[in-house]
Amino acid sequence: MSNDVLVRDTAAARPATTGRDRLQQVVHHRLFWPVVALVALLLACGVRSPGFLSISVQDGHLFGQIIDILRFSATPLLLALGMALVIATGGIDLSVGAVMAISLAVSLTYLDASSSAGSVSTALVAVMIGLAVAVIFGTFNGFLVSVLGIQPFIATMILMVAGRGIAMLITQGQITTVTSAPFKFIGSGFVLGIPTPVVIAAVVFVLVALLVRKSALGMLLESIGINREASRLAGVPSRNITWFVYILCGLLAGLAGIVYGAPTMAADANNIGLMKEMDAIMCVVLGGTTLAGGKFFLGGTVVGALILSTIERAVVIFHIPSQITPLFKAIVIIAVCVAQSPRLREMIGSVRLPSPAARKTVEEAV
Repeated sequence: MSNDVLVRDTAAARPATTGRDRLQQVVHHRLFWPVVALVALLLACGVRSPGFLSISVQDGHLFGQIIDILRFSATPLLLALGMALVIATGGIDLSVGAVMAISLAVSLTYLDASSSAGSVSTALVAVMIGLAVAVIFGTFNGFLVSVLGIQPFIATMILMVAGRGIAMLITQGQITTVTSAPFKFIGSGFVLGIPTPVVIAAVVFVLVALLVRKSALGMLLESIGINREASRLAGVPSRNITWFVYILCGLLAGLAGIVYGAPTMAADANNIGLMKEMDAIMCVVLGGTTLAGGKFFLGGTVVGALILSTIERAVVIFHIPSQITPLFKAIVIIAVCVAQSPRLREMIGSVRLPSPAARKTVEEAV
C-alpha cells in the first residue's frame, strides 16, 4: 500500500470536526469565560460612558480610558507573573506587597540622598539598587521554603508582616518624595506613543514566556507542583528550581513597586503595595491557574490583570459607592471563577444539542 493511500485511509477513518465541535472546544477553553467577562465589562462601561472605548493621539502619545486600563494593569501583571510561577510549584508568596514597598523605599531614599537625582545614571542606579534588594528578599523567601522546608504560606507571611516595618525603617516613618524626571518616566512616560509601564510589562511577559515555554523550565515547574517527591526522584532539581522562582517573584515584585511609585515619586511605606498580594493571586486564579499547583497559564494571567483593572475603572464609571465596591468586585470575580469551574464545564459538555439529522427525524415522527 502506498503512502498516499495510507494517508487517505487514515484521514477517512478520523471523525470529521464539525462546527459544533469547534464551538464546544472554544467554550471549554480556560480563557473563554475570562475573555467573555472582560469583553462584557468593557462593553458595559462603553454603554455607560460613550467615550470609554475611544482612543486619541496627542503629541504622538496614545490617550484614552482603554490606555489607562492597560497602564494600571502593569503593576498587577508584574506581580501575577511571578506569583503564577510560584503557585505552579504548589507554593504561594504573600510578601510581594511588602517587597514592593521596600524596593520603592530603597530607590527613592537613594535618590533623595543623591545630589544628582535628576540625572539618568543616578535614576538607573536607584532602580538597580531597589531591584537588588528585592532579589535579596526573594532569595530569603526561597531559602525558607526550599532549604528549610517551611510551609510557603508561613515562610512568606514572615516577610509580609516584617517587610512593611523594614520599609518604614528605611523611610524613617516619613513619606519620602523626590524630584527626578528620569525616574518619573518609568511610570508616566511614553515609548513610541505607548505608556512606559505597558511597555515594561509587555517586555517582562515576553521574557518570562520565553523562559518557561521555550525551555524545560515550565515543564519542570509543573512537575514539581503536581508531585514534588516524584519529580525529585526523577532527577528534577526541585529545590533549586523552587528557590529560583521565589527569587524571580521577588524581582518582579520589586519592579512592580518601582513602576507603581514612579509617577508620584513618593514612597509611603505604610500604604504602598497594601493588599497587592491578593490582587496578584486573583489575577492568577482568574487566568485559569489553580492554587493546587501544576499547570499554569501566563496568557490567562494577562487577562486576569486586565479584568481586575477594568473592574476598578467600572466602579468609577458606574458611580458605585466606595462602601460596596469590594462587594461588586467580589461578585464579578465569583461569577468568572464559577463559570470556568471544571464541574460546570462538565455539566455544559454533557448537554449536547441534537444534530440536524436527529432534529429532522424527530420532526418527521411528530
